Amino acid sequence: MASPKLLLLLATSLLACGGGGGGLLVAADYAPMTLTVVNNCPFPVWPGIQANSGHDVLEDGGFFLPSLSHKSFPAPTHPWSGRIWARTGCTPGSGGQLHCATGDCGGRLQCGGLGGAAPATLAQVNLHHNSDDQASYGVSVVDGFNVGLSVTPHEGRGNCPVLACRKDLTQTCPGELQVRSPAGGGAVVACKSGCEAFRTDELCCRNMYNSPRTCRASKYSEFFKRECPQAFTYAHDSPSLTHQCAAPRELKVIFCH
Repeated sequence: MASPKLLLLLATSLLACGGGGGGLLVAADYAPMTLTVVNNCPFPVWPGIQANSGHDVLEDGGFFLPSLSHKSFPAPTHPWSGRIWARTGCTPGSGGQLHCATGDCGGRLQCGGLGGAAPATLAQVNLHHNSDDQASYGVSVVDGFNVGLSVTPHEGRGNCPVLACRKDLTQTCPGELQVRSPAGGGAVVACKSGCEAFRTDELCCRNMYNSPRTCRASKYSEFFKRECPQAFTYAHDSPSLTHQCAAPRELKVIFCH
């Protein structure tokens, strides 16, 4: 679940571009831009990419990325928004199947528009919005944590900070939030959100708690905020570092960085 603050930004950009509905967005082309996904982890990952509704599925939604490698591909030259995450502990199967300990997207190698199973750390991006070609981006642990990541823009105009959740929270995750691998001696492979662990309306910010006034930080979101102050940690969280980054030539999502 993405932060409502970021979702509002994404929805606003759709309206500004005449988007909405079920079709692909139609807008004037923007300057070329590259998306790069980097695996800095000491193990392989299978990045997943999910576009928001009405936007292009990039790179078929997922691919394999060995340790200490990267993959670059052209970003759309029209408005695009979505999320990128790492799948870990994956076992390939027949017929394009892929079963992952974290971030699994329906047992598929190419997610094809499907999202990843929580818990997973998310890079959320919104490209080519507003008349000055703004790029918005953020790191979310609203759905929990599986690997550290950073989002780094290159050659943008204005305020273009690196945003990150760099720490390995599997080492400090509270016991009630831990996800352990059935293999490998039961090692902690991910850290659930309070919502994912307990499913209460209050922790999930739903029903009567689904507003900025009633959706509040919990002891679980505060754990994530202490460890990763730049990340969104619950549904109505506010970012600690804002940015106005126009027309970056490249946006890098780096795992284990």
